[in-house]
This record gives sequence, C-alpha cells and structure tokens, in this order.
Amino acid sequence: MFLTDGAQQDEEEWLDLFDGRSLDDWHVKIRGYELGDNYGNTFLIRDGVIATDYTSYQSFDQRFGHIFYKDPFSYYRLRVQYRFVGEQANDGPGWAWRNSGLMLHCQDPNTMALAQDFPISIEAQLLGGNGEDPRSTMNLCTPGTHVHLHDTLHTTHCITSQSDTYHGDQWVEVQALVLGDSLIVHYVEGEEVIRYTRPQVGGEVVNDFNPEAKVDGSLLKEGYISLQSESHPVEFRSVELLDLCGCMDKDASNYKSYFVKGDNSRCIYN
Repeated sequence: MFLTDGAQQDEEEWLDLFDGRSLDDWHVKIRGYELGDNYGNTFLIRDGVIATDYTSYQSFDQRFGHIFYKDPFSYYRLRVQYRFVGEQANDGPGWAWRNSGLMLHCQDPNTMALAQDFPISIEAQLLGGNGEDPRSTMNLCTPGTHVHLHDTLHTTHCITSQSDTYHGDQWVEVQALVLGDSLIVHYVEGEEVIRYTRPQVGGEVVNDFNPEAKVDGSLLKEGYISLQSESHPVEFRSVELLDLCGCMDKDASNYKSYFVKGDNSRCIYN
C-alpha cells in the first residue's frame, strides 16, 4: 500500500525511547551517588520492561532515583504504560507507597548535586490504589517549580487530577502533552485529567541542589524526561515520544501536519 503525500504528512512518527532490551540511551542518577552509578541495580530490564528493583537494599534510606533519557525535548507528546507490583522497599516513606512519576522538563542530570533528591522539574505523578479508596493518578507535583492553574500562579506542591483510581497490578496508559513553556496536559486512558500553563522554576520540595541550577522565575521551555524510583517497585512497559517540533515547510519531505513548533533547520528536501 502506497501512502499519498497527505497521508505521509499526517502519519505520526513515534519514537521508542525504550527498545525493550537495554538502557543504553538512559542515564541513572540516585541520591548520594554519581551520575551513571546504578546503585544496587535499581533500574533494570526484566521481561522486556524497565523495572525498579530493591532486592539489594537493606533499607531504602532516602535513595530517591531517576533515570533520564539522553536527549532533551521541548514540544512533544509522551506516552507511557506503567504498573505497580510487589512490596515497597524497607524504610520507604509512607507517601511513596505505589508512587512514582514521569518527570518533565527536567534539569540536565549533569547539573544535579550528589545529594540532590529530585531533579528540578514538573512531575506527572503516578499513583496506585489500595483496593478500596479513591486515589487519582497523573497528578501534578512540582519539585523546585511552580505552574499557573486557571491563570493563577499555584505554589502548592501537588495538585490532584480528575482521573479514576487504578487498583492492583494492572497496566495503565498515560500521556502528557508538553508545549514548551506554554501548556502541559495530562491524560489517563485517553481522557484529559488536568491541564496547566507557564511551568517555571521556583519554590521548594527539592533539597541539596546546586544554587546555580535553580534560577527562580525562569520559564521551563525544554528539558529532559526521567522516570522515578521512589521505593515501590514499578514497571514501564513502553515509553514513546511524538516530537511536535520539526520542519514546517510543506515542500520538505519530512514536513508533518501535526508539528506545532517550527524548526526548519531539520528540513529535508529530496
């Protein structure tokens, strides 16, 4: 079957950030350890998924971890399938039970201090239910950042989404639409659950950072993507990204109608 030019321009080209076999394109940063030191094999590949594993931990001891994709992005859609499994690590904080996150617009991991707990970023917080009580997922949390909600600057650390609760070990598909420093929208199983605007550096809930890396008031235009290790085992079955920044010259062979941010330096002409 041959695609028409129009069909080619509309066909979405998702990038698999995780190939199911290795973590070669990812960089681990765990609190108290140098970038690249995957203490205790915290992040590993198991049965084709990225998993957090704490079998080597006698105690969690506040060793919050993040695994960063190698490249930064600015305008994109991120699509992830995740699930919580097993039991929380010894001494994991109570709030971190069935808790993880997709960290958006992260600072460069090379700028994180040795003892820093979380990257300065916007967090799409992932939560699992306890089998009975409501507990939404894809909430908003803000380590070292603020956002505008309904045109008002919010300095509260976490804001609850409107999602359903997902109990047990079921897989959940979530997405984040990220448009530079203008808009971020969270989706769960295809339904919008929260949106906010003007992500920016500011506030607290990030510790032991390098002050030069935290310029309060600066808008977050782009950044890295990372997955969290917060003491409860979590698995990520797929991590995909649709870049929304690219060639917007319709005469180029790689023009896409869904691009929202132009970068004509990427244009290819046949």
